[in-house]
Amino acid sequence: MQTVGRQLRRSAVLATICLMLVSNSGCTLTGGFISVVWSYMTFWKTLPIVPVPAYQTQLVEDKLWEDERYNRVPVLDPVEGEVFCVDPPSEDQVMRAMPSDAAGGFAFFQETQINNVRIVVEPLVDRLDDCKVYPLVGPARLHHCHYKCTIYYDKTIRSYWPIPFTHTDESVEVVYIDKDHLIRCTGPATP
Repeated sequence: MQTVGRQLRRSAVLATICLMLVSNSGCTLTGGFISVVWSYMTFWKTLPIVPVPAYQTQLVEDKLWEDERYNRVPVLDPVEGEVFCVDPPSEDQVMRAMPSDAAGGFAFFQETQINNVRIVVEPLVDRLDDCKVYPLVGPARLHHCHYKCTIYYDKTIRSYWPIPFTHTDESVEVVYIDKDHLIRCTGPATP
């Protein structure tokens, strides 16, 4: 008796799996109402809807933005004459390099805002290394450009629960940014 029950359960499970495979493959069953129902069930309609929070998509977009703009080392063509750093970090790059605990918080519990931002950028290092061979680049010189970025801002902390309050404080953050790049070496002088 138990073997018959097991066989019925197995056949029911196999029939369900077969119906799911047929519905997801795009095939239609022939005959009456079933063919109409199965013809409207395509693969994308049978997948469950999974909500993705805006926070997660923003993290992915920010990572791609930083990789595209700031995390690559550019390789420049050979330059004659004196070489010096001419591309200081942008305000966007400085704000993205700032520690993440400076802004944000939880809505209505503790919110942190940054206002009246002033950024001062100072060059620290402007040095050119000797020519050497880098993999995937070839002979090149590394140009070191290091900057000290001081960020002055008003930090406002608000809370609405359990005790409503607002606190504003003048804050200072220091961020060090490296904008190193490679410059290809020229070949030996030919007569």
